[in-house]
Amino acid sequence: MSESVEHTRDSTRRAPAGKGERVADWADGRLGIHTLAKSQMRKIFPDHWSFMFGEICLYSFLILILTGVWLTLFFEPSGSEVIYDGVYTPLKGIQMTRAFESTVDISMEVRGGLLIRQIHHWAALVFVAAMLVHMMRVFFTGAFRKPREVNWLFGWTLLFLGIITGLTGYSLPDDLLSGTGIRFAQGAILAIPVVGTYISFFLFGGEFPGDAIIPRLFSVHVLLLPGIMLGLVVAHLILVFYHKHSQFAGPGKTEKNVVGAPFLPIYVAKAGGFFFLVFGVLGLMGAIATINPVWVIGPYRPDLVSTGAQPDWYLGFSEGLIRVMPTWEINLWGHTAELGVFIPFTLFPLILAAIAVYPFIEAWVTGDKREHHIADRPRNAPVRTGLGVAWLTLFGVLMVGGGNDIWATQFHLSINAITWTVRVAVFVGPVLAFFVTHRWCMGLQRRDREKVLHGRESGTIKRLPHGEYVEVHVPLSQSELYRLTAHEQPKPYEIGPVVDAHGVARKVSRGEKLRARLGRAMFGPSAQIPKATPEEYLEIQHGGSETHH
Repeated sequence: MSESVEHTRDSTRRAPAGKGERVADWADGRLGIHTLAKSQMRKIFPDHWSFMFGEICLYSFLILILTGVWLTLFFEPSGSEVIYDGVYTPLKGIQMTRAFESTVDISMEVRGGLLIRQIHHWAALVFVAAMLVHMMRVFFTGAFRKPREVNWLFGWTLLFLGIITGLTGYSLPDDLLSGTGIRFAQGAILAIPVVGTYISFFLFGGEFPGDAIIPRLFSVHVLLLPGIMLGLVVAHLILVFYHKHSQFAGPGKTEKNVVGAPFLPIYVAKAGGFFFLVFGVLGLMGAIATINPVWVIGPYRPDLVSTGAQPDWYLGFSEGLIRVMPTWEINLWGHTAELGVFIPFTLFPLILAAIAVYPFIEAWVTGDKREHHIADRPRNAPVRTGLGVAWLTLFGVLMVGGGNDIWATQFHLSINAITWTVRVAVFVGPVLAFFVTHRWCMGLQRRDREKVLHGRESGTIKRLPHGEYVEVHVPLSQSELYRLTAHEQPKPYEIGPVVDAHGVARKVSRGEKLRARLGRAMFGPSAQIPKATPEEYLEIQHGGSETHH
């Protein structure tokens, strides 16, 4: 009996491997797939609703690639002039570029063409919006701190490239609206002193509009920028896996672990479902919400400008900069410098760059070299939160400036009054938003401290034996107490004594003085309400137990 069992075991051990197993062994021996998968497929990801914005970015980017590849099969990026003779009767006999004609053909004659076009356009708008919201989530929670500074720059570069890719993309159909946008960009380029004219001639292949800009924009839009962005997305995801995902404070969560669900199978299943949800919403938007109806707008003509022309939302603030800027110009040695265009054109990337460099400024001010994997609550960093809201306020004010004509016509207001209001709000709005946000955060910190010490208000009024009426407070749970008190309160940088023990004055650099001032502003008494200590908590709990459950 034992011999037969042993024989069965030997035969089982020596059973030839299946074809799939042999292929897997061959690949693993050369690529190390099994080792990599074993270590990464069980990677833990935290679960929080705010983390979904990054996923929306990824899924809308994938949808952009899929729909964009489909559109390239039918779009013809040519600036050559043709006479339209297609199925759309109102445009018959009108002169247009081949690019505009092929766009109309995609919309009118290709089966499903209009749906794919509109999904592509809506996905572009959602992609940039999700990137902005995702970056703001990272900014407000301090998830950009070490070791994620490089990943923050990757994300910022993706946002900037997404804006430029959107500009090149909606310029391709060569309709009156997109042509006006190209003319706007060409005017900004011409405002660059000395070299502006040369750059314009180089890009457009001669005088505006020429016939070379559309093929060049097409190459940049479908090859150069998406290739760079795809590489950045891959690098961004690799660093997310390598550094592990940040998480909000809570019981069992530390700087050295991640509490959540494994990547495979739970996270993959949820992510797959969420991808199809995003695809479904974009498909619904593309099916029922018209966007960029080029057949109504008509082909571009240099002698026409469409009324109420507006770029896509993410470029509204750049147009606002130019619209509200005074028309300053300087004439020097027979040349005119259009400062009213050049200064806003320069401020456009600087406003975006301000948020890119902030993580490095904060790291310099704090001097903190540690790794941070626990995200902050925005209220616990009032200065950072105030700066973020101020930046968004400036963005919003300039968006209003970019659509001043629409605001004037829709609300029956003076366009001059709107322009001057925006000019003032550009300087006053962000400052006011900062102080309001800072005060709000400080108030929320005080409320958290009171909640920790006295518990949550129950709404139940109790009369004490001596006649006093008090409200009964319900003590917080241990997990809630931990969540409200787990954050760090760093001390501001101090210069130290300027005179040593021997009475010799120490030279203090301007950088040290600036760092100390910024440290006091960001982490001094005006920016932090001291957390409740265990001693304070125990004293109040024992001293006021008659008002607690």
